[in-house]
Amino acid sequence: MSATAGLSRRERQILEILYQRGKASASDVREAMPDAPSYSAVRTLLRVLEEKGHVKHRAEGLRYVYAPTVGLEKAKRGAVKHLLDTYFDGSPEQIVAALLDISSTRLTPEELDRMTELIDKARNEGK
Repeated sequence: MSATAGLSRRERQILEILYQRGKASASDVREAMPDAPSYSAVRTLLRVLEEKGHVKHRAEGLRYVYAPTVGLEKAKRGAVKHLLDTYFDGSPEQIVAALLDISSTRLTPEELDRMTELIDKARNEGK
């Protein structure tokens, strides 16, 4: 399951907040949202995300605290796979070219070296 495929903008915002914080109550989520909807709308969105299997809750005192059900690394892989399949016709080359195009002026020599090492490792493992 892609972490954000099929979610509304607000649902994605909530998931992003939960991934950044690890866990949060509805009021914590609402405070972190830009142009936040009402508290009851946030609670409804959290319940919908829970029904869809993206978040879970547990009681802490008198409040519910929500957390993502999928770890961040797995969610990242799912999101990248969704982008790859949806916008890049499944081509890793095209997605890497796009990333390099938009960030080439911001990449440090160390980052470029690490990327080269990852490509070399992938090349060697593919033999």
